[in-house]
Parts: sequence; structure tokens; C-alpha cells
Amino acid sequence: MNASAAPSPTVLVVDDDPGVRETLRMALSYEGYDVRLAGNGGEGLEYLAEQTADAVIVDVMMPHVDGLSMCRALRRRRNRVPILVLTARSSIGDRVEGLDAGADDYLVKPFSLDELLARVRALIRRSHHADAPEPTDVGDLVLDPRTRSARRGERRIELTKTEYELLAMLMAHPGAVLTREVIYDRIWGCDLSATSRSLDVYVSYLRQKTEADGEPRMIQTVRGIGFMIESAERST
Repeated sequence: MNASAAPSPTVLVVDDDPGVRETLRMALSYEGYDVRLAGNGGEGLEYLAEQTADAVIVDVMMPHVDGLSMCRALRRRRNRVPILVLTARSSIGDRVEGLDAGADDYLVKPFSLDELLARVRALIRRSHHADAPEPTDVGDLVLDPRTRSARRGERRIELTKTEYELLAMLMAHPGAVLTREVIYDRIWGCDLSATSRSLDVYVSYLRQKTEADGEPRMIQTVRGIGFMIESAERST
């Protein structure tokens, strides 16, 4: 019986070359990774908006959204997934640009698969051994980064990836109004506030979950500006 075995680490490969994607898929799958594929940075960002990965391998030169733009967008969202950048450019300046964009490691083409696999293992190992941040609390609402869940009083609250990131952002600034533009930029990596209702939908989801037992409202709407969170004692 192997029912208690840990799930395979997930690696997202983002490259516009189908041959490269398939080569990396085969090599990583052979090593036991759960491999997901994306053809450009935009597809990679869409995947990571709703799913998680233990590491990302991303090519720099891609159409639509290139690799460095994808790195910057992820870091603006405060997504700390380990990123290995692949590029044909080998100058020191190019390496610095990649690291400044938020990449954790940099591999110059052509590379050996053994070296790539070693670097992926190292990224995941460092990520899993990093010190976990402490839980955050506002009033009786507690957010635990280690389980990516929340608790209101004794009641546990399960959160989706986007719900967790939005709640974490609000709870990092209790009592402060966060504008729609800032929230869209940090959570989704763009400003869709003029036309999209995604933020209102996710705020509604969070309110349903944090008020499920009739608790006082904590997530407040500041009309015409954005949202804020404060303890129930202050908001009543």
C-alpha cells in the first residue's frame, strides 16, 4: 500500500517551442514529476492564477508574454514559486536582468538535461526547506500560510488559491484601504478594474466563507475606491 505517499512535485514548463516542451516533459516525467505545459507566458500566468506548482521552467524569448514579463507579473502577485529561466543569452547583463525580474536561477542554452534536472531539484529543495511564515491575524480571523487556509474562531475555512492571495493581501494591511487597481495588479498582474467584475466575485466568496456562521462582516467596501479589512469589533 502506498496511499500515504507524498504527491509528486508539479513542474510547469513554459516554452513556445513544442519540441522543447515535449523533451522537458519526457525528462521530468521520467524523474517522477507531475509536468504541466504552457506555450507562452500568458498561458503560464493563467495556469498559476488558479493552480500551484513546485517549480516553473520558463523560456525568455516567447510571443505574447515573454519569460521575464511572466516572472515580473508573478512576483507582483507575491507568488514565490521557484523559477528557472532558460535563455540563449549568456552575458552577465542578461543574467542580472533575469534575476532582477524575479527568477531564482538561470540556465543558458544549450544545456544538458542532467544539469537542468539538478537545478530543478535544488530549487524545490530550497523552497521546501525555507522557513514558513507565521500566521497572520486580524481580530478572530487567522490566516495560516503553512496550510493556506484560514480560521475564524474555531471554524476552519478552506480557500482557493486566488481567495487565499486576496485575503492575505487584505490582512497584510488591516485598516488600510486597498484600491481596485492595486489589488488587480498584485493578484492578477494587470489592471482590469475598469471592465472586470472578478474582484467583486472573489470578495463575495470570501465574505460567504468568513461569515458562514453569522459572524460580523470584516471585509468592507469603500465605495468608489476599493476594499479593506478590519476586526469585527471595529467594523460594528
